[in-house]
Amino acid sequence: MIRFASAGTALLLLSACAGSNFRPVSDTPVRIGKAYSIRGTTYVPAAAPGYDAVGYASWYGSESGNRTANGEEFRPRWITAAHTTLPLPTYVEVTALDTGRRIIVRVNDRGPFAPGRIIDLSRGAAEELGIKAQGHAPVRIRRIEPSEKDRARLRKGKPATGLDPVPARELQRLRARLQAKPG
Repeated sequence: MIRFASAGTALLLLSACAGSNFRPVSDTPVRIGKAYSIRGTTYVPAAAPGYDAVGYASWYGSESGNRTANGEEFRPRWITAAHTTLPLPTYVEVTALDTGRRIIVRVNDRGPFAPGRIIDLSRGAAEELGIKAQGHAPVRIRRIEPSEKDRARLRKGKPATGLDPVPARELQRLRARLQAKPG
């Protein structure tokens, strides 16, 4: 009986090892990556410590189980995103310019590759930000260095500590910045 239990345990351990070829969720190593082209557009990943942009966010969620660009399993309910050039992983603060609502998101994938979009949020991030029903929405993305507590929560698929909404005056300034943006 002990022999069968040992054999069963060994099989379970081996199947657990063989069942996934995804990279574990980790903040290291941070990868910038080589330039790449999608549909005739070349993207050049860069460190960009002061990244701060306004534009439009979309969301994605039907790719459940697929591999992200940094090798992790894509989990639609997690608070993650795709960006064309930021290092993987990177943390960004995303502000919905319609409402001023802000969240912290972990960037672990590449995209979006649609004209006019600057970030692709997971379904979980879109829900957390309150833009899922819209499909796409105007946003500000700002690269940040969150606390280790927030990093750990996001690495486990949980939302980071809630942030206060952007004050009305700042929100007006960000909306004007979006309107002045070429294209």
